[in-house]
Amino acid sequence: MKTIRDIGAMRRYARREQASGKTLGFVPTMGYLHAGHDSLVKAARRDNDRVVVSIFVNPAQFGPREDFNRYPRDFKRDETTLEAAGVDVIFYPSKAAMYPEGYATYVTVDRLSDVMCGESRHGHFRGVTTVVLKLFEIIRPDTAYFGCKDFQQTVIIKKMVKDLNMDVAVRVLPTVREPDGLAMSSRNMYLNGHERADARILFKALKKAEDMVKHNERRSRSIIGQLKQVIGRTPNTVIDYVKIVDRDTLQDIAIVKDTAVLALAVTVGKTRLIDNIVLGRKYVRS
Repeated sequence: MKTIRDIGAMRRYARREQASGKTLGFVPTMGYLHAGHDSLVKAARRDNDRVVVSIFVNPAQFGPREDFNRYPRDFKRDETTLEAAGVDVIFYPSKAAMYPEGYATYVTVDRLSDVMCGESRHGHFRGVTTVVLKLFEIIRPDTAYFGCKDFQQTVIIKKMVKDLNMDVAVRVLPTVREPDGLAMSSRNMYLNGHERADARILFKALKKAEDMVKHNERRSRSIIGQLKQVIGRTPNTVIDYVKIVDRDTLQDIAIVKDTAVLALAVTVGKTRLIDNIVLGRKYVRS
């Protein structure tokens, strides 16, 4: 396994492998890897001749009062994990390489970036789409892999790829969860013991919504109201949003049909967590 830090060297490696007929799978990460990342790497390994994983904590997607400086980092741990998984290359660029002095170009996907997490994390998705576009241009993968936990992000990235006629397939894989249902996230390490126990309410709320739909409650207002009550009774929680939206447009919907996604963001202690579930029909990978 190679570790490449230089953008030019990464570009040359990718072009050389593809010129020889090799397919290239790509998993973009911010490091501090967990089982969710591992599921993406395994899929990339199954599907492709070569696998590249990037590790880059992207400053452009953090707000001024967010956790960029304390975001967990452990490159040696990640390196060991990825070597065991059979990854061919870790792309590990510096901030200076990705955003040199005077950098001034950003990519925004209108409308999709302004709702849900975009309402409280202004500029977050501009940072996400910018760095993903840069990574796609450097590596030019055949297929890129993302997890469904970051549902809004996957919708935005697929829209960017479509609108910019990019020659990369985007695969979205199911959320990987802890035994008690909490979605895997690098930020889970911020939770203390009491907060970790309280965080289970996110998955319980999702399952309650699923159960309500199975019992023919299709009114979004009723479902959301019930979930807000359930979460609100849990200590250490502050709701950012609970929404039921169209799977493609992210617009609020009044009645749950077969493209509905329930998404929520809840701060537990000082840690903001997100999760989602498809209501009515299983999520179709693409």
